[in-house]
Amino acid sequence: MAEKTTRDSLEHFCRGIIDVYGARYLRTPTWDDLQKIYEVHNAEHGLPGMIGSIDCMHWRWNNCPTAWRGQHTRGDQKGPTIILQAVASQDLWVWSAYFGVVGSCNDINVFEQSPLLEEWISGKAPKASFYANGNYYPHGYYLSDGIYPSIL
Repeated sequence: MAEKTTRDSLEHFCRGIIDVYGARYLRTPTWDDLQKIYEVHNAEHGLPGMIGSIDCMHWRWNNCPTAWRGQHTRGDQKGPTIILQAVASQDLWVWSAYFGVVGSCNDINVFEQSPLLEEWISGKAPKASFYANGNYYPHGYYLSDGIYPSIL
């Protein structure tokens, strides 16, 4: 298959997935979604207000162009990688997926450019308050591995 035909076919396939599944799966959580997530996390794990887990992982990029290898390589990785930041809830629903930009060598660099942080700063993040130990909190939080700042 020609390169253009392959690219056009992939684009057509992706448009089909968006048309069929977009309204249900390709969206941010609603207030109702967050309430259900809160209930499950609190009941099963004793973590009130937890939206989901956030983390980054390196995906090996075998076909990285030679000119870009230096921008996508870290010393602890065996070759160039692309960093994926994802948020998933307890039912493994992926609420957010973001690929870091060129030169983002670690979780913090990716987080600083993440749409999640941008939504939170601009006030567009879903608002679903909760109470824990008698204290009011206006937003939920993401469970992370300790490298992220504590503002989310």
